[in-house]
Amino acid sequence: MKIIIAGGDGFCGWPTALYLSKKGHDVAIIDNFSRRKWDDELHSNSLTPILTLKKRVEKWKELTGKKIEVFDGDLNHYDFLSQVLKHVSPDAFVHFAEQRSAPYSMIDREHAVFTQVNNVVGTLNVIYGIKEFVPECHLIKLGTMGEYGFPNIPIEEGYIRIQHEGREDVLPYPKQPGSMYHLSKVHDSHNIMFACKTFGLRATDLNQGIVYGLYTDETALDTALTNRLDYDGVFGTALNRFIIQTAVGHPLTVYGKGGQTRGFLNIKDTVRCIELAAEHPADYGEFRVFNQFTEEFSVLDLAERVQKVAAEEGMPVSIDHLKDPRVELEEHFFHAKHTKLEKLGLEPHLLTEDVIRDILHTVINYKDRVIPENILPTVNWR
Repeated sequence: MKIIIAGGDGFCGWPTALYLSKKGHDVAIIDNFSRRKWDDELHSNSLTPILTLKKRVEKWKELTGKKIEVFDGDLNHYDFLSQVLKHVSPDAFVHFAEQRSAPYSMIDREHAVFTQVNNVVGTLNVIYGIKEFVPECHLIKLGTMGEYGFPNIPIEEGYIRIQHEGREDVLPYPKQPGSMYHLSKVHDSHNIMFACKTFGLRATDLNQGIVYGLYTDETALDTALTNRLDYDGVFGTALNRFIIQTAVGHPLTVYGKGGQTRGFLNIKDTVRCIELAAEHPADYGEFRVFNQFTEEFSVLDLAERVQKVAAEEGMPVSIDHLKDPRVELEEHFFHAKHTKLEKLGLEPHLLTEDVIRDILHTVINYKDRVIPENILPTVNWR
């Protein structure tokens, strides 16, 4: 297939582009390099040094003989997007190109407005670009499990059957997002669902859990292909942050009681899920939702797992319970369905002690790149 990866320079997009290219698809990347600019804004960095996208794709071609075409531009610029869609004529459009940090969206009014405009308008442009130029293209949109919030009932995959006053219907699962970022993803879902119903487009919304891990088989081929790894309080995710804190001898920072439970998956499973969605597209007029994660853990569960591995490695580390900067339940029921991707063939990479140990050993090599003042949270929801 011809596949566009929007946001192909980012943490999920880059390994996905390599994986699909290796599988024989013709891959093109759209990116405006905002993620790198946000590092400059926040005085932060990727723990792993990463080359420019130009050098990355050059190395990939040198190693594999496979070309990845790159388009430098913004989805919010419709003329640019239109030209790319007409030039590539993609069979699938994989949409990672959004501001994806809840803390970033909660810094202040300016960052909230930027997140909503960037994400919602960019996705609307993609919808209309597909409608106008490539109506047979399958939109594969990265959603988030954070759209659902934390209801006191099991979370279904996108839809729920409701009985009310003697009548029954299948409706979108109620959304209770917890940040301006997560709200933007809910707006995306509603807009894409409307477009599928009204325009006859086809789309798969992948409500992804929290992604951990350093390498895929492809990014491990050469240091020039290394993926980024975030650890700061704005873009860093819990497990990776705990492992990096261990490497530098910093207490593991658990927010509040640590009972906040989320879905998690390995970056190797992220790229496979995209492949499965592309190989088994939605029907025309269908807005399909998959919950994309493989395991559930509380934040404290993760901290204790990392603490155990660290002790075995002779690196004892304590756990600090910080005042939660977010407005959220610190203990809650959480059970979400996630069977559809496994039925399509996903074989999960589970979070074992060896996985944590391997990440820790790699992180130690780069620990001198850690900026200590970025480890603790700086954004307060209130």
